[in-house]
Amino acid sequence: VQLVESGGGLVQPGGSLRLSCAASGFTFSSYSLSWYRQAPGKERELVAAMSSAGGSTNYADSVKGRFTISRDNAKNTVFLQMNSLKLEDTAVYYCKALVVGRGYEYDYWGQGTQVTVSS
Repeated sequence: VQLVESGGGLVQPGGSLRLSCAASGFTFSSYSLSWYRQAPGKERELVAAMSSAGGSTNYADSVKGRFTISRDNAKNTVFLQMNSLKLEDTAVYYCKALVVGRGYEYDYWGQGTQVTVSS
């Protein structure tokens, strides 16, 4: 099982980035997918999530209207489009895959990708 994030980097305030998370080793379409972030000295927080079928999404209030989560089940990839980036969006961003069933729960995490918003 592997989740590999990419697309992070340095961007100026107001700019955009698109993160990708490529998955392998499990039935991607059965898993709900999420993006989390962790800034230095802070707890890891949920940024955005999408159901396995893709019909339901939710976002942290701090990113609503700016970030969009999407998935491509044919490519086993989840994306996070980040627009109008702010200094406070600086963090390591992680993707997570989760499946919950009767009597079982599996979750997998990527290694993270650094996003730095700075002028």
